[in-house]
Amino acid sequence: QVQLVESGGGLVQAGGSLRLSCAASGRTFSDYAMGWFRQAPEKEREFVAVISWNGGMTSYADSVKGRFTISRDNAKNTGYLQMNSLRSEDTAVYYCASKLRGVNWLSLKQGVTYEYWGQGTQVTVSS
Repeated sequence: QVQLVESGGGLVQAGGSLRLSCAASGRTFSDYAMGWFRQAPEKEREFVAVISWNGGMTSYADSVKGRFTISRDNAKNTGYLQMNSLRSEDTAVYYCASKLRGVNWLSLKQGVTYEYWGQGTQVTVSS
């Protein structure tokens, strides 16, 4: 089992920044790819970003490319999502998720691929 706990959400004005963290425990963090997803009210969950087990590969949704940066510190068992130039449409509950390495990279953009999920952290961007 892997336990994931997100933190760092909050209320921020449009144009501002937030840094989300995802603290992992239970298994070897560096064996897992990590993804970030979000779900806005009355909308489906959507992919935001993913990082490979060693940080060597990253991928982003077009809507956040150039504004968000995913990273990880395997020594600290923690992943991050730096969010800059926030917009009102970024308002959502943000979830981190992990999947044991070895799966097709493109499949990591699909939520169903992931084995473990955090409880989510609310991000609200006021315009």
